[in-house]
Amino acid sequence: MKLIETDRLVLRNFRREDAGGLLAYLKSPVASCFLSLTLRDTDAALAEADRRGADDAQIAVCLKDSNQLIGDLFAHAEGDTVSVGWNFNPAFSGQGYAFEAARALFADLFEAQNIRRLYAYVEDHNLPSQKLCERLGMRREGLFLEYISFQNDDTGRPIYENTLQYALLKREWSASSKRLARGECR
Repeated sequence: MKLIETDRLVLRNFRREDAGGLLAYLKSPVASCFLSLTLRDTDAALAEADRRGADDAQIAVCLKDSNQLIGDLFAHAEGDTVSVGWNFNPAFSGQGYAFEAARALFADLFEAQNIRRLYAYVEDHNLPSQKLCERLGMRREGLFLEYISFQNDDTGRPIYENTLQYALLKREWSASSKRLARGECR
């Protein structure tokens, strides 16, 4: 992937030296959709950093001044549509990093890569991620009841979660960007 820079962040391919940063937030994932990515130790984190480094759809989000990994984005292309998502180290929450990173990725996808549509899945109990989608201009398209299971209960039965789908079209992004450039609210 090409390097993307913002005022405070760098979005780039993963590197082996990102293993410690990955381990910091994947040893105990906050969102249940990332439970399958749980890392046990440094060796597992090194292997995961190597795996992600070979995949342009996996995007490391690093602080510009220190190159410290603070989270990641993904962008899986499906023709002219892209499935997007994010996972950030909770130690860096509340500082606008996820918004800054996702907005830069959206700009690249829509403006440089001419993608027509983006969508994201969010668990119905993940309010911070829902708010991020809305702040990015995405609209809620639907609710999937008992859509997927990421874990089992004590008896081994799947715990199914409700999942929201958010989406944004390029024409909506363009209209929103024009309003922002004129100083208008969304």
